[in-house]
Amino acid sequence: MKTFRIYPSSVNSRFISEVADAMRDGNLIIYPTDTIYAIGCDATNQSAIERLCRIKNISPQKNTLSIICSDISQASEYARIDNKAYAVLRQYTPGPFTFILPASTTLPKAFKGRRQVGLRIPDNPIPRALAEELGHPIMTTSIPTESLSENEITSPDEISIRYESRPEIGLLIDGGEGNTIPSTIVDLTDSSNPEIIRQGAGTI
Repeated sequence: MKTFRIYPSSVNSRFISEVADAMRDGNLIIYPTDTIYAIGCDATNQSAIERLCRIKNISPQKNTLSIICSDISQASEYARIDNKAYAVLRQYTPGPFTFILPASTTLPKAFKGRRQVGLRIPDNPIPRALAEELGHPIMTTSIPTESLSENEITSPDEISIRYESRPEIGLLIDGGEGNTIPSTIVDLTDSSNPEIIRQGAGTI
């Protein structure tokens, strides 16, 4: 597994470009967010999405799929954001939140028939820069954390060792120590009545 060391305080644009090219070729990556390290792929690459779902044992037909966007402008291309939802996003992004929003018809095949999409704009410049370089979102899911120690969840070295035998994951972005608390999930499908459905790192 190839590793890129990228500092959140000084994002290396050349490395970001190389990782984005690898994702366009269908590679899965492991990368830092503002919460738990995540597995991601190009959200417009159907075969990559299917491989990601198999790794995490996600059913695209049953589970809400989540994407990371560079900003609200990019997010508005893939989710329906009314004025009230926009105000919430303006206040709480970038941040450790996953907002459930009505899905747009522009989402790729894996999302077809789904009325909702999970949307993240994390408070970490690395994934935001990656989504901007791609020109579209990153399909994302946190690395599995069940029965793992804190060090196994947060250490890029430990994560690399755990996934080095998975050829479908070609790259890891080492962005320093990760966290163990997942994002707070907020249902914004009814923007007049936002509902917290999982309390995590973020507070609303």
